[in-house]
Amino acid sequence: MDVTTGTTGTTGTTGTPARVVANGVEFAYLEAGPPDGPLALCLHGFPDTATSWRHLMPALAGAGYHAVAPWMRGYAPSAVPADGCYQQGALGADACALHEALGGDGRAVLVGHDWGASAAYSAAPFQPDRWSKVVVMALPPLAALATGFLTYDQLKRSFYVFVFQSALADTAVALDDLAFIDRLWADWSPGYDGSWDAAQVKAALRDPAHLSAAIGYYRAMFDATTHRPEYDAAQGASASSPPQPTLYLHGADDGCLAPEAIGDVAALLSASSRRVDIAGAGHFLHLERPDEVNALVLEFLSDRA
Repeated sequence: MDVTTGTTGTTGTTGTPARVVANGVEFAYLEAGPPDGPLALCLHGFPDTATSWRHLMPALAGAGYHAVAPWMRGYAPSAVPADGCYQQGALGADACALHEALGGDGRAVLVGHDWGASAAYSAAPFQPDRWSKVVVMALPPLAALATGFLTYDQLKRSFYVFVFQSALADTAVALDDLAFIDRLWADWSPGYDGSWDAAQVKAALRDPAHLSAAIGYYRAMFDATTHRPEYDAAQGASASSPPQPTLYLHGADDGCLAPEAIGDVAALLSASSRRVDIAGAGHFLHLERPDEVNALVLEFLSDRA
């Protein structure tokens, strides 16, 4: 695993991002809390950025954690990776490399939303000694979807996954200043004004190379020819559930992945794990109900069980 230790710059949840090289990729990131506190690595999904954690990071910092939120590989101002790889195993390897580069230890916790959750499902079982607990949101272990994903209603919600397999996807999403992004936020979190968040996403993906990278995550789901052998172990680990105690959170009004499409998540997770559905929240539950989500996360992390 290629890791360059050390960082440049110091930042809070706003301001100029700091930077670190991990797994051969230069990551930009936001941070909050004491540098010598246990690492809380917060990974965003699509279409989102590190700013998505602006409510949770101060709460984690207040609890003594060194909260770090990188822009995921390919999302500006992080770099487009030279290997052009976006498979789940690459995301899990990134998380573990960031843990090492940022001086994490066995107290570290992993927090992931959407594709960030996918990264966590790889990283946590791939190198379990790095992580003490896991919090995942809006995407369950794939085994919990089973046939629920194949219902008409869920396939309709998931149209974008299949659009992104097309060579026309990059053009379609870029039209009208990435209006596609605005529509996803509106559909996935109905009632929440995601205009500021969508603007951050557009800034991260307006360059065609970065937009292609974000879409590449979805293409890698179905095209194994894009996978690389150095990620075989991390990719294979994703078939297992995290061995750590895991908190799973899902918005009851999620317009991306309906709660009724999800099976028994708790049965797939380790002991001391739990699932909580957040009433009145959509896909971006941590932004829509920050006080409730923050309280659940901090309570879970403080539990010694």
